[in-house]
Amino acid sequence: MSQNALPIPGWTLADWQRAYRSGQLHVRDALREVLQWSNADDPAWIAYVAEEQFGSQLDAQLAALQVRLAECGGDLVRLPLYGIPFAVKDNIDVAGWPTTAACPAFAYAPERDAGVVARLIAAGGIVIGKTNLDQFATGLVGTRSPFGAVPNVFNADYVSGGSSSGSASVVARGIVPFALGTDTAGSGRVPAGFNNIVGLKPTKGWLSTAGVVPACRTLDCVSVFALNVADALAVAEIAGAPDAADGYSRAMPERVPVTLGKQPRLAVPSRLSWFGDAQAAYAFELATHQLRELGATLVPIDFTPFEELAALLYRGPWVAERFVAVEDLLARDPAALNPVVRGIVEGADAYSAADAFKAEYRRAELARDIAAVLADVDALVVPTAPAIYTQADIAANPVELNSRLGTYTNFANLADLCALALPAGFRADELPAGITLLAPAWHDRALAEFGARWQTAQALPLGATGRPFATAPASTQPPPNHVRLAVVGAHLTGMPLNPQLTDRDAIFVERTRSAPTYRLYALANTQPPKPGLVKATSGQAIEVELWDVPVTAFGSFVALIPAPLGIGTLLLEDGREVKGFICEPWAIESARDISEFGGWRAYLASLSG
Repeated sequence: MSQNALPIPGWTLADWQRAYRSGQLHVRDALREVLQWSNADDPAWIAYVAEEQFGSQLDAQLAALQVRLAECGGDLVRLPLYGIPFAVKDNIDVAGWPTTAACPAFAYAPERDAGVVARLIAAGGIVIGKTNLDQFATGLVGTRSPFGAVPNVFNADYVSGGSSSGSASVVARGIVPFALGTDTAGSGRVPAGFNNIVGLKPTKGWLSTAGVVPACRTLDCVSVFALNVADALAVAEIAGAPDAADGYSRAMPERVPVTLGKQPRLAVPSRLSWFGDAQAAYAFELATHQLRELGATLVPIDFTPFEELAALLYRGPWVAERFVAVEDLLARDPAALNPVVRGIVEGADAYSAADAFKAEYRRAELARDIAAVLADVDALVVPTAPAIYTQADIAANPVELNSRLGTYTNFANLADLCALALPAGFRADELPAGITLLAPAWHDRALAEFGARWQTAQALPLGATGRPFATAPASTQPPPNHVRLAVVGAHLTGMPLNPQLTDRDAIFVERTRSAPTYRLYALANTQPPKPGLVKATSGQAIEVELWDVPVTAFGSFVALIPAPLGIGTLLLEDGREVKGFICEPWAIESARDISEFGGWRAYLASLSG
């Protein structure tokens, strides 16, 4: 944190939360500072809060924020996004801001926030602008907008990627810690790869698309850009929920994968297309070596079904969905559409209803084949894009080059996969390279767990801010449908009973200590040897590990716990309360007090040394 308690470009969620919770940062001062980092002439923005508009644009949001804070009793932990600025792609509704989808003739004034925006605002977030995009989210380049092309943040001669170009740009420059995009064919991933940030394309239906201008409504996803994986997942967890206003909304199952494991099996295409970009090829080869160093096994696969499915998106009747989204505008004012976008949309005339059904049958067959391939691995890893082009390249060949950029993205939603785009270092020309992990629906948290490990190992600067990467602190709250549990003995990492946790997909959170109000005892006649933790009037802090256990597996775990042990509420040294192992007092009569060692590991080490 800066000495004057004002934000600096590139703050993550943890930085913002720490500053506000310390009481040294005030919302109005913070937002005034942020608004000086950009301006309305920046092509990344379609609408932006100018300094002179501060009051009129933000007063309503700030007033509502103070009401929420009062309702929470002033507890900022209950407002995880309190006072944190974010940006919204301008095909997503925000009340009080026009929605244009990068087409002025289409603009309208929404009466309410899109579902995802409403949830983020309810968590304390503050919208400071609407971002530029390839018109009607049709493109992967970031140049198809009457509001201007959004340049790559590392070299303005190159494209930023699209369609969520503006959202990626403002995150990469650290103006906001996160921004919403959309992703139908790769729009939430390609810009992340081109700008050295994280792009989370969630499972289709997890984040509501109510209040989103459709591109292909059956495939659309709201995506999240962030500087690190932890922030992207945290935002998705807040924004994601079933929504009766969205016919394609889905509820997350109670039990979902949360890890790929320490030595995951990752599928990788046996044949990769680079379209002559040798630097992209070398960057991915280097990334595969780094994945192996992280413990991954790479399994070559036939990529043909993925390629065929990807081709259906723009070379099949799904283009008719894009026609549906702009049908009225096309009929009354065809010149209002970008010529390239209009050409793509008008291609819908080539397909009949029969063609649509035939394509859906083929999609189902290919999705089944892809599911069979992925059943033998933990995830798929691909380059985020096979090449990167200059804006001049795209202007000279707008359709073919754009199509190439979707080589490793277009199939994802058609196959019902989730995806996570990750920074993967820099090429010799100093442009970013990226990789993307993909897995079946509802594996989002598992991808994020491995993605966080990858990002920690890479330790790349955040976006284009120059700020060093720092491992995100452990969340103070467990994920939804999980119980945070403190373990003190045989369930610790590497101990005999730890598999009882890992077999239930429990997630390791952190190593910490209890409050100094406990005593630890080595219990007699237990196999394997176990300690007992007892609350005492005169005690000391004891080392514990925190694990997040799925609610659906918690009962079967507790059933394995023998007397005199049980589960109660444990107080940690930082004041948090979690579930944890406790011991019935009668058992300590024959036990040895080992509190002086400060933990079970230290006690066992004393026996062997």
